[in-house]
Amino acid sequence: MIKVNILRDGHIHSPYCPHGTGDPFELYVERALEIGLEEITFTEHMPLPGNFMDPDFLSECSPTEEGIEEYFKELALIKEKYQGKIKINIGLEVDYVEGYEDKIKKLLYKYGPKLDDSILSIHFLKLEDQYVAVDYSPEEFGRLARKLGGVDKVYDRYYESLLKAIKADLGIYKPKRIGHPTLVRKFNQDFPLEYKNIALIEEIVKEVKGRNYEIDYNTSGLRKNRCKEPFPSGLFLELVKEYEVKIVYGSDSHAASDVGRDFMADF
Repeated sequence: MIKVNILRDGHIHSPYCPHGTGDPFELYVERALEIGLEEITFTEHMPLPGNFMDPDFLSECSPTEEGIEEYFKELALIKEKYQGKIKINIGLEVDYVEGYEDKIKKLLYKYGPKLDDSILSIHFLKLEDQYVAVDYSPEEFGRLARKLGGVDKVYDRYYESLLKAIKADLGIYKPKRIGHPTLVRKFNQDFPLEYKNIALIEEIVKEVKGRNYEIDYNTSGLRKNRCKEPFPSGLFLELVKEYEVKIVYGSDSHAASDVGRDFMADF
């Protein structure tokens, strides 16, 4: 049986997220207490490792290095304030950006001693000498599919990048949980596809299992009208179950009202 603890939300953002609501930490924590959670992890985006895309766009994706230092300071106080009421973990969501592994490792060595927990995610795909955000918009996804030669080719590139992230040498503070591993399906209502490359997905799941990593069972996709499914789902989730990979529920909440949302013990 897979071990699932739905008294924990392992993927929560913060007032420091540039594309979030700005809800204060206290609102997130009080919501967690209200619904009976015993443990939460704030996983704000780690500063990105460089200006590999338009700087104005990237500034909306993650806090600055100065901002993340304030995040750590304030969250340490919040953790102390709620001690004995709920376990609060200080964490980051770390973006794997192909070609920037050394810079990511340096950032992790800088922030790692402050972390209780963390997530490794992919939002950006490298295409030759350019990068694209796979989850930005259905229009951008469509352009990407046309450039690569089909929706299935986008899936190929995403999962190949995910495998690279899992295998990457990012140092001793590398996250051990893989964030929303089927994020490529964010626009599946617009671009429906039954992905056929079972071997690639199975290789990913086996690699996660072999490294004793975890999977972020991310319910945010259920709240997106163009998705309507959790990350992971379908074949990927079936293989996670088959290989008994550890799952940690995550709301991926950017608003306090979404903490613990859509958590169900369906395993």
